[in-house]
Amino acid sequence: MVAITDLVLDQKNRELSLSFDDGRTIKLSCEYLRVFSPSAEVRGHGPGQEVLQVGKESVNIVAIEPVGNYAVRLVFSDEHDTGLYSWPFLIELAENKEENWQDYLNRLEAAGHQRQTS
Repeated sequence: MVAITDLVLDQKNRELSLSFDDGRTIKLSCEYLRVFSPSAEVRGHGPGQEVLQVGKESVNIVAIEPVGNYAVRLVFSDEHDTGLYSWPFLIELAENKEENWQDYLNRLEAAGHQRQTS
């Protein structure tokens, strides 16, 4: 099982870099992390209760708070701070980034929303 060895926040580029014990580094945008937050506000309280996140293109991470040895709380510039990102969840987000992102874009399009590009 791969493990995360370091997290580095680049606020200028709005990216969080995850370094792994196998030598890989994967960059995740703050927008990606925000729209896939594990919080109930985003995920709902059960299947089918997910809330599509829109307008998060320019969101940034303003703080990373350790939660024991098992997770971090990411505090976003839109004041969202209720998701606990466990190490296995961050690994899953990193390893499935392309598929997750395409699914998000498809859901946005189906809902009639368009991302604002800068």
